[in-house]
Amino acid sequence: MKILRAVLILCALVVAVLPVSAQDYPSKPIRFVVPLPAGGGVDVLARMIAEQLSKDWGQPVVVENRPGGATMIGTQAVVTAPPDGYTVLVGSTSISINPYIMKGMQYDATTQLAPVALINPVRTLFLVHPDVPAKSIKELIELAKANPGKLNYSHGGLGSFPHLAVELFKSMTKVDITPVPFTGLAPALNAILGKHVDLIVNDIPTALPHVQDGKLRALAITATTRTKAMPDVPTVDEAGVPGYEAVAWSGLFVPAGTPKPIIDKLNAQIIKILATPNLRELFTKQGIDSIPAWTPEEFAAFLKKESQRWKAAVEAAGIQPQ
Repeated sequence: MKILRAVLILCALVVAVLPVSAQDYPSKPIRFVVPLPAGGGVDVLARMIAEQLSKDWGQPVVVENRPGGATMIGTQAVVTAPPDGYTVLVGSTSISINPYIMKGMQYDATTQLAPVALINPVRTLFLVHPDVPAKSIKELIELAKANPGKLNYSHGGLGSFPHLAVELFKSMTKVDITPVPFTGLAPALNAILGKHVDLIVNDIPTALPHVQDGKLRALAITATTRTKAMPDVPTVDEAGVPGYEAVAWSGLFVPAGTPKPIIDKLNAQIIKILATPNLRELFTKQGIDSIPAWTPEEFAAFLKKESQRWKAAVEAAGIQPQ
């Protein structure tokens, strides 16, 4: 009996340390943490995914907004959560940028977060005011080189994607274009509409009505492929800057240490949800023709490249961590 009891205890200990099976996941509510205010594009997408995921799995999926600290407050909440798949971060490009512009970060996203799935590769445009005498990227480069420092561009904050997208462009083309910071993308857009600045990088859904009304001119798409929404607009790479790529994105993450079967199950379900008609309609309006059905490993490889890209852009811009 003593031997049998010992064997049973040993078996119980082995079961206790085995990886959590995805078969029983989820068995309770899931929390999506959005490190941004409610109502923005990332928040809307997160809520659409959460609603469908709840229907598919029969468990509540609650969206919790934890804005502040350049997304670090919400991210910290996920980093310190149990690695069981029940706390999911709806992260964005800031994950790849913040390590190079923010001081005093309390976590390392590369080691304390596990990538799950890409959910939104945002399409953005290089836009100029119609009064700017440049109708292409090549003409913009020529104009900037002929007038060093005289052209300017607006952006929504130091180290933001629109800021670094132009700084990356400047470093690759060796042009001098003056940054004009604002407290958000909305006032930055209003500045170019009001002819106070010459250039801006902005997303397609926001910019398209102004392009159609002739208030802005689209020179190029910052991604590596064109979009059906604006088929005549080339990529920056096509337009004369080989190798240029700048993509804002959103993705799902869980705390490091989350069992891989759970990560894989989440990934597979999210990919199915992204292909549903309501999500496809949303993405089409955003100029996104398709979303890569990446595995967690493929998403991780993308993030590694992103980190290198934005580190180089921050160094080229001479930005010191603040």
